[in-house]
Amino acid sequence: MKKIVFIEPHPPDFHVFSKMILPRLGTVLLGTILKQKGYQVKNYVEAVKEIDLKDVLTADAVGISCITSTSKRSYEIAKLIKSAGIPVFMGGPHVTYLPDEALEYCDYVARGEADEHIVQLVEALINKDGLEKVPGLSYRKDGVVHHNKNVSFCKDLDILPPPDFTLIHGLEKKAALGLSITPVMTSRGCPFDCSFCSVTGMFGQKYRFRSKERVLEELRINKACGSNWVFFYDDNFCAHKKRTKELLNAMIENKLTPHWTAQVRADVAKDPELLDLMKRSNCHTVYIGFESVNPETLELYNKKQSVEDIEFCIQELHKHGIRIHGMFVFGSDLDTVDTIHKTLRFAKKNDLETVQFLILTPLPGTKCHSDLAGQDRIITKDWSIYDAHHVVFEPKLMTYYQLQSETIKAVKEFYSIPQILKRAARFDFFNVGLKSYGRNIVRKWEKKNQYFVEYTKAFTEAGKSFELAAKKTAEDIQEKFRQLQLAGAVTVAPNKTH
Repeated sequence: MKKIVFIEPHPPDFHVFSKMILPRLGTVLLGTILKQKGYQVKNYVEAVKEIDLKDVLTADAVGISCITSTSKRSYEIAKLIKSAGIPVFMGGPHVTYLPDEALEYCDYVARGEADEHIVQLVEALINKDGLEKVPGLSYRKDGVVHHNKNVSFCKDLDILPPPDFTLIHGLEKKAALGLSITPVMTSRGCPFDCSFCSVTGMFGQKYRFRSKERVLEELRINKACGSNWVFFYDDNFCAHKKRTKELLNAMIENKLTPHWTAQVRADVAKDPELLDLMKRSNCHTVYIGFESVNPETLELYNKKQSVEDIEFCIQELHKHGIRIHGMFVFGSDLDTVDTIHKTLRFAKKNDLETVQFLILTPLPGTKCHSDLAGQDRIITKDWSIYDAHHVVFEPKLMTYYQLQSETIKAVKEFYSIPQILKRAARFDFFNVGLKSYGRNIVRKWEKKNQYFVEYTKAFTEAGKSFELAAKKTAEDIQEKFRQLQLAGAVTVAPNKTH
């Protein structure tokens, strides 16, 4: 039986969800498909448990999931495993957009959605034959890089199996209980195409839905495993309101109503029937990309919503007892320091439970990236700081330092002691806990990243570009590999093309 190992590296820094164990579904789904085809599969999600490198090096092939902020660590892990003679393939949005970069570190790149071709890909890797027939595959042969035709989007999501979370190292026995919240996918795709979002390039601008029967099946499995918290893993859970209502009604009728959270848009508030069903089906919190309280920025981001829509949304959700995690992005060409101050006042005035004040980040594959790169305004390609918490481009109406420091100040003020006491006075101890946690994370982040804040200050004062010091993101894996080499447990293979 051939052994396939998947790895999801942990992000390089703290963020508001650092303590929430929520694996991305990509590698778990691929692992489940391969397991059903008779392969021995192991998934390593570093947010759950650290990698057992000795076990990884017994694999016949290794797949690594990669987003932009984890790409640097992903590349270092790939390089070490490849040096041991094991074929390494990578997937995810970052390498989908930058396959040539990834091929400097791994053997193969699976661009786009790999669900329908993962078995064909693994068979081609192991048999070393048929690589040219695998859609979406990029690889190097005889020194020449080949990019096979683009993979098509999976049209029937019902063919995808319920993800087997017991494949994840550390969750083998009680997967659902080991997760803070269980991800459940009901759709893919998004038609809105916001300028800074990379979703549409990966999953398309047309919605594709799983049937409510398949979603209910997954909810039953989770319930039987003891899970009582679900995150609907959609880019916009309420994209097709009629379909969402049917699903929520079915959940209520079948008594499958765990506490659930999801990403939605502000337009949910315009449908009273939908809001009622959300509350009755046990919706606890929604995550909404409000993005800005600057009307000009909303238009620039192509959000197709107004500040009035945002305020109405908050009021209506709160009337239904649904909590809101609001996400705002600072740094558009029309934003100033005053925009940041107004956003903080807006969040406090409208009594948002939790927020993320993020910094515009030009992710590869987005219009934002192509625009800023074309204007020569991107100041570093250290992908490990492309996490929406670091300034990586030249703002137009602020300095680097103003954008960085004022964002930190706004987050600290939102999660301040007075704001915590305000919730305590209402006996809202759930939110007291959230805000206290947020305050702690912000303080830890600021302490760890003080060097970067100083960089932005120096950058501003210097008035010219200089290269940011690369963050060290994979020394732990490199040291483990070195120890295994010293112990004779692994040998470095000569350079070769798989």
